[in-house]
Amino acid sequence: MTRLAFDDSGKGPPALLVHGFPTSRRLWLGVTPHLVGAGLRVIAVDLAGYGESPDPPDVGMENQAGWLLELLDHLDLRQVTLSAHDVGTAAAQILTVRAPDRVTALVLMDGVYETEWAMGAVESIRSWNPDEAARLQPVLARRLRSIRALLDAYAGEEGGRRLIHAARCLEPRQTEGMTARLRTTGIPVRLIWGADDAYLPLETVARPLAAALRAPLAIVPGGHFLPLDNPAGVAQALLDDTA
Repeated sequence: MTRLAFDDSGKGPPALLVHGFPTSRRLWLGVTPHLVGAGLRVIAVDLAGYGESPDPPDVGMENQAGWLLELLDHLDLRQVTLSAHDVGTAAAQILTVRAPDRVTALVLMDGVYETEWAMGAVESIRSWNPDEAARLQPVLARRLRSIRALLDAYAGEEGGRRLIHAARCLEPRQTEGMTARLRTTGIPVRLIWGADDAYLPLETVARPLAAALRAPLAIVPGGHFLPLDNPAGVAQALLDDTA
Protein backbone atom coordinates (compact mmCIF):
# COMPACT_ATOMS: atom_id res chain seq x y z
CA MET A 1 0.00 0.00 0.00
CA THR A 2 1.18 3.52 -0.82
CA ARG A 3 0.68 5.56 2.34
CA LEU A 4 -0.47 9.01 1.26
CA ALA A 5 0.25 12.05 3.41
CA PHE A 6 -2.90 13.77 4.61
CA ASP A 7 -4.41 16.22 7.10
CA ASP A 8 -7.47 15.11 9.07
CA SER A 9 -9.44 17.89 10.77
CA GLY A 10 -12.79 18.24 12.47
CA LYS A 11 -15.64 15.89 13.23
CA GLY A 12 -18.79 15.10 11.34
CA PRO A 13 -19.64 13.84 7.84
CA PRO A 14 -16.33 13.17 6.03
CA ALA A 15 -15.20 15.25 3.06
CA LEU A 16 -12.14 14.18 1.05
CA LEU A 17 -10.30 17.01 -0.75
CA VAL A 18 -8.01 16.14 -3.67
CA HIS A 19 -5.60 18.61 -5.31
CA GLY A 20 -4.31 18.62 -8.89
CA PHE A 21 -1.13 19.53 -10.76
CA PRO A 22 1.29 21.02 -9.73
CA THR A 23 0.02 21.62 -6.21
CA SER A 24 -0.44 19.65 -2.97
CA ARG A 25 -2.89 19.36 -0.11
CA ARG A 26 -1.83 22.86 0.96
CA LEU A 27 -4.15 24.07 -1.82
CA TRP A 28 -7.00 23.63 0.67
CA LEU A 29 -5.48 25.38 3.70
CA GLY A 30 -7.77 28.38 3.45
CA VAL A 31 -10.85 26.28 2.72
CA THR A 32 -10.56 23.66 5.46
CA PRO A 33 -11.31 25.91 8.48
CA HIS A 34 -14.61 27.00 6.94
CA LEU A 35 -15.66 23.40 6.35
CA VAL A 36 -14.59 22.26 9.82
CA GLY A 37 -16.45 25.20 11.32
CA ALA A 38 -19.56 24.04 9.47
CA GLY A 39 -19.36 20.62 11.12
CA LEU A 40 -17.48 18.51 8.58
CA ARG A 41 -14.54 16.17 8.99
CA VAL A 42 -12.07 17.25 6.33
CA ILE A 43 -9.35 15.00 4.92
CA ALA A 44 -6.96 16.83 2.58
CA VAL A 45 -4.54 14.46 0.86
CA ASP A 46 -1.28 14.68 -1.05
CA LEU A 47 -1.51 12.51 -4.15
CA ALA A 48 1.34 10.05 -4.63
CA GLY A 49 4.37 11.82 -6.08
CA TYR A 50 3.16 15.21 -4.84
CA GLY A 51 3.73 17.17 -1.64
CA GLU A 52 4.84 14.88 1.18
CA SER A 53 3.54 11.61 -0.27
CA PRO A 54 5.89 8.88 -1.53
CA ASP A 55 6.96 8.43 -5.15
CA PRO A 56 5.86 5.14 -6.70
CA PRO A 57 6.87 4.51 -10.32
CA ASP A 58 3.57 5.48 -11.98
CA VAL A 59 1.69 8.39 -10.40
CA GLY A 60 -0.96 8.56 -13.10
CA MET A 61 -4.55 9.25 -12.12
CA GLU A 62 -5.78 5.68 -12.51
CA ASN A 63 -3.31 4.57 -9.85
CA GLN A 64 -4.13 7.61 -7.72
CA ALA A 65 -7.77 6.49 -7.60
CA GLY A 66 -6.67 3.15 -6.17
CA TRP A 67 -4.49 4.77 -3.53
CA LEU A 68 -7.31 7.10 -2.52
CA LEU A 69 -9.54 4.08 -2.01
CA GLU A 70 -6.80 2.51 0.13
CA LEU A 71 -6.74 5.71 2.19
CA LEU A 72 -10.50 5.49 2.77
CA ASP A 73 -10.02 1.90 3.94
CA HIS A 74 -7.12 2.94 6.18
CA LEU A 75 -9.30 5.62 7.79
CA ASP A 76 -12.26 3.23 7.98
CA LEU A 77 -14.42 5.62 5.97
CA ARG A 78 -17.25 3.81 4.27
CA GLN A 79 -18.44 6.86 2.30
CA VAL A 80 -17.24 10.41 1.68
CA THR A 81 -18.16 13.52 -0.18
CA LEU A 82 -15.36 13.68 -2.74
CA SER A 83 -14.18 17.08 -3.99
CA ALA A 84 -11.29 17.47 -6.41
CA HIS A 85 -9.47 20.17 -8.35
CA ASP A 86 -7.69 20.26 -11.73
CA VAL A 87 -6.38 16.83 -12.85
CA GLY A 88 -7.24 15.52 -9.40
CA THR A 89 -10.76 15.42 -10.79
CA ALA A 90 -9.61 12.63 -13.10
CA ALA A 91 -8.67 10.49 -10.11
CA ALA A 92 -11.96 11.42 -8.46
CA GLN A 93 -14.00 10.48 -11.51
CA ILE A 94 -12.18 7.16 -11.88
CA LEU A 95 -12.66 6.39 -8.17
CA THR A 96 -16.37 7.21 -8.36
CA VAL A 97 -16.92 4.94 -11.36
CA ARG A 98 -14.80 2.18 -9.83
CA ALA A 99 -16.40 2.30 -6.36
CA PRO A 100 -19.64 4.31 -6.44
CA ASP A 101 -20.67 2.88 -3.07
CA ARG A 102 -17.85 4.88 -1.45
CA VAL A 103 -18.98 8.30 -2.71
CA THR A 104 -22.05 10.15 -1.48
CA ALA A 105 -21.48 13.12 -3.80
CA LEU A 106 -18.81 14.22 -6.27
CA VAL A 107 -17.68 17.82 -6.67
CA LEU A 108 -15.49 18.69 -9.68
CA MET A 109 -13.63 21.99 -9.50
CA ASP A 110 -11.85 23.55 -12.49
CA GLY A 111 -11.23 20.03 -13.69
CA VAL A 112 -10.90 17.73 -16.66
CA TYR A 113 -13.55 16.89 -19.24
CA GLU A 114 -13.03 13.62 -21.10
CA THR A 115 -9.57 14.03 -22.72
CA GLU A 116 -9.36 17.78 -22.15
CA TRP A 117 -6.72 18.06 -19.42
CA ALA A 118 -5.11 21.37 -20.48
CA MET A 119 -1.99 19.40 -21.38
CA GLY A 120 -0.58 22.32 -23.32
CA ALA A 121 -0.04 24.10 -20.01
CA VAL A 122 2.17 21.28 -18.67
CA GLU A 123 4.06 20.46 -21.86
CA SER A 124 7.04 22.62 -20.90
CA ILE A 125 7.35 20.62 -17.66
CA ARG A 126 6.92 17.26 -19.39
CA SER A 127 9.72 18.17 -21.80
CA TRP A 128 12.01 19.71 -19.18
CA ASN A 129 15.51 18.22 -19.11
CA PRO A 130 15.76 16.23 -15.84
CA ASP A 131 19.47 17.10 -15.71
CA GLU A 132 18.36 20.69 -15.13
CA ALA A 133 15.58 19.81 -12.68
CA ALA A 134 16.82 22.23 -10.03
CA ARG A 135 15.94 25.14 -12.32
CA LEU A 136 12.29 24.14 -12.65
CA GLN A 137 10.78 25.33 -9.37
CA PRO A 138 12.18 28.89 -9.58
CA VAL A 139 10.88 29.24 -13.13
CA LEU A 140 7.42 28.00 -12.12
CA ALA A 141 7.38 30.24 -9.05
CA ARG A 142 7.86 33.27 -11.31
CA ARG A 143 5.32 32.04 -13.84
CA LEU A 144 2.65 30.88 -11.36
CA ARG A 145 2.77 33.52 -8.66
CA SER A 146 -0.62 32.61 -7.19
CA ILE A 147 0.66 29.16 -6.16
CA ARG A 148 4.29 30.12 -5.50
CA ALA A 149 4.16 29.00 -1.85
CA LEU A 150 2.82 25.58 -2.82
CA LEU A 151 5.73 25.00 -5.18
CA ASP A 152 8.24 24.86 -2.32
CA ALA A 153 7.63 21.09 -2.18
CA TYR A 154 9.25 20.81 -5.62
CA ALA A 155 12.40 22.85 -4.97
CA GLY A 156 15.87 21.58 -5.77
CA GLU A 157 16.92 18.75 -8.05
CA GLU A 158 14.85 16.07 -6.32
CA GLY A 159 11.73 18.23 -6.22
CA GLY A 160 12.10 19.20 -9.85
CA ARG A 161 12.52 15.58 -10.91
CA ARG A 162 9.37 14.65 -8.97
CA LEU A 163 7.35 17.29 -10.79
CA ILE A 164 8.71 16.31 -14.20
CA HIS A 165 7.85 12.69 -13.46
CA ALA A 166 4.33 13.60 -12.28
CA ALA A 167 3.75 15.62 -15.44
CA ARG A 168 4.92 12.76 -17.64
CA CYS A 169 2.51 10.37 -15.90
CA LEU A 170 -0.54 12.45 -16.85
CA GLU A 171 -2.57 10.56 -19.45
CA PRO A 172 -5.82 12.15 -20.70
CA ARG A 173 -7.04 8.89 -22.26
CA GLN A 174 -7.69 7.65 -18.73
CA THR A 175 -10.92 9.68 -18.62
CA GLU A 176 -12.05 9.13 -22.19
CA GLY A 177 -15.74 8.18 -22.11
CA MET A 178 -15.92 8.94 -18.40
CA THR A 179 -18.90 11.30 -18.37
CA ALA A 180 -21.32 8.64 -19.60
CA ARG A 181 -19.96 6.17 -17.05
CA LEU A 182 -20.36 8.74 -14.27
CA ARG A 183 -24.00 9.29 -15.18
CA THR A 184 -24.73 5.59 -14.88
CA THR A 185 -23.49 5.53 -11.26
CA GLY A 186 -26.35 7.77 -10.14
CA ILE A 187 -23.94 9.64 -7.83
CA PRO A 188 -24.87 13.34 -7.50
CA VAL A 189 -22.27 15.47 -9.28
CA ARG A 190 -21.78 19.23 -9.00
CA LEU A 191 -19.29 21.57 -10.62
CA ILE A 192 -17.55 24.59 -9.10
CA TRP A 193 -15.57 26.79 -11.47
CA GLY A 194 -13.47 29.91 -11.39
CA ALA A 195 -15.04 32.62 -13.50
CA ASP A 196 -11.63 33.50 -14.94
CA ASP A 197 -10.06 30.05 -15.35
CA ALA A 198 -7.55 30.47 -18.19
CA TYR A 199 -6.46 26.82 -18.32
CA LEU A 200 -9.80 24.98 -18.38
CA PRO A 201 -12.14 27.81 -19.39
CA LEU A 202 -15.70 28.18 -18.24
CA GLU A 203 -17.28 28.34 -21.68
CA THR A 204 -15.28 25.63 -23.44
CA VAL A 205 -14.86 23.13 -20.59
CA ALA A 206 -17.11 23.80 -17.59
CA ARG A 207 -20.39 24.35 -19.38
CA PRO A 208 -20.01 21.40 -21.77
CA LEU A 209 -18.99 19.16 -18.86
CA ALA A 210 -21.96 20.30 -16.80
CA ALA A 211 -24.26 19.61 -19.73
CA ALA A 212 -22.75 16.18 -20.36
CA LEU A 213 -23.13 15.24 -16.69
CA ARG A 214 -26.48 17.01 -16.30
CA ALA A 215 -24.91 18.61 -13.26
CA PRO A 216 -25.36 22.05 -11.70
CA LEU A 217 -22.52 24.52 -12.16
CA ALA A 218 -21.55 27.12 -9.55
CA ILE A 219 -19.40 29.96 -10.87
CA VAL A 220 -17.14 31.55 -8.26
CA PRO A 221 -15.00 34.69 -8.64
CA GLY A 222 -11.37 33.68 -9.20
CA GLY A 223 -9.04 31.92 -11.60
CA HIS A 224 -7.98 28.33 -12.12
CA PHE A 225 -6.42 27.88 -8.68
CA LEU A 226 -9.74 28.79 -7.09
CA PRO A 227 -9.16 27.41 -3.55
CA LEU A 228 -6.24 29.84 -3.23
CA ASP A 229 -7.88 32.72 -5.07
CA ASN A 230 -11.15 32.60 -3.17
CA PRO A 231 -11.14 30.11 -0.26
CA ALA A 232 -14.27 31.56 1.36
CA GLY A 233 -16.18 31.39 -1.92
CA VAL A 234 -15.04 27.83 -2.53
CA ALA A 235 -15.98 26.79 0.99
CA GLN A 236 -19.44 28.28 0.62
CA ALA A 237 -19.93 26.51 -2.70
CA LEU A 238 -18.75 23.22 -1.18
CA LEU A 239 -21.12 23.65 1.77
CA ASP A 240 -23.96 24.32 -0.66
CA ASP A 241 -22.99 21.08 -2.40
CA THR A 242 -23.00 19.07 0.83
CA ALA A 243 -26.19 20.56 2.20
